[in-house]
Amino acid sequence: MTARFSGLAPSLDDMAALAEAAFDRLPAQFRQMTGHVLIRVDDFPDQETLDALEIEDPFDLTGLYHGVDLAHRSVLDPETQPSMVLLYRRPILDEWAARGDVTLEELVGHVLVHEIGHHFGLSDDQIEAIEAAAD
Repeated sequence: MTARFSGLAPSLDDMAALAEAAFDRLPAQFRQMTGHVLIRVDDFPDQETLDALEIEDPFDLTGLYHGVDLAHRSVLDPETQPSMVLLYRRPILDEWAARGDVTLEELVGHVLVHEIGHHFGLSDDQIEAIEAAAD
């Protein structure tokens, strides 16, 4: 299903709905293994995040996993804040407009799955290898 936005860029709520729909389309077992990960959409990453990642241009970051990944958790650790996947609306829209070869729904799904990969403890290289094998 393709979303319609009446010529206007999707709002934060629209993008959150796309992310929720993308998550709901994932296989049930994958969703179960993901557990309780919050998904949040912001326009841009904050300056602290950009500085920590040494990123100068906020359009260079479409998503981020924030939390302790499953590979590094222990039942002996104190309870931490909930894990969160952050999607950045403006950089995603910019990439989508620049590419022109994917739907917005596909791109949001791609960024979401990539960040969930970090929740599972996978590196960018491992995620890219999995994506390449799936193509």
